[in-house]
Amino acid sequence: MGYINSYKAPDAPTLLPGYYGPDPYDINWTMPLHEATLESDRVKLTPFIPSLHAREYAEQAATHPELHRYISLDVSSLDNFLTKVELFVRRQPTNILLAIIDKARGGGALAGVIGLFFMSPESLSVEVGWVLVFPAFQRTYVTTNAIGILLRYCLELPSAPQQPGLGLRRVQWTAHTANWASQAAAQRMGFKEEGVLRWIWVLPKGKEGNGIALRDGDPESPRPGRHSVMLSLCADDWESGGRVHVQRLIDRRQ
Repeated sequence: MGYINSYKAPDAPTLLPGYYGPDPYDINWTMPLHEATLESDRVKLTPFIPSLHAREYAEQAATHPELHRYISLDVSSLDNFLTKVELFVRRQPTNILLAIIDKARGGGALAGVIGLFFMSPESLSVEVGWVLVFPAFQRTYVTTNAIGILLRYCLELPSAPQQPGLGLRRVQWTAHTANWASQAAAQRMGFKEEGVLRWIWVLPKGKEGNGIALRDGDPESPRPGRHSVMLSLCADDWESGGRVHVQRLIDRRQ
């Protein structure tokens, strides 16, 4: 008996320029969002809503293109960014992008973004990604607080009385092998390096890859490939000192 393969690639979705998503904005996230857990006394994480946050983000990106040096997606313009947020984030219930709000500055300033991607309720795992803090907020409490309260949201048990979490077993972090700042930020929060994932991404043309020449006939040539360092912070790490370490970093005043 023979076989057939009737697969047909779906048509590429199209979006109008300036697309900001539905109104009211549906975050379409597969997990509960515990808002009280996603906040410290100085920083708050809230769903990234393009109509509220995208233009300011795009202005920062245009002024500081180095922010996207190691991002695996092309978000070089407002329209590209809006498209990626809609297709790669909002329409994928396993992904969510959060705005980082600095509460300590008057009115609450947008300080950057941070995301959770590839959520697996079955495996109780997720990846932290797209950690971008605007230059004016770097080397302050903002990055530490944003990562710390996101870890609390991921790793605390749902039964925690004051700040319930998702009860995940694994939170992972991947960084371009040349992105030492990202690796250092993760390790400072308690992530442990596990190894290098080779050729894990096909990058947009012009992005910085792994520096290895592609073989003749590569179907995605000339788009470069990326190696990523894999780090993780897991539930047993959290219970054996990780929670205390992260909270201490959140509470630091210098």
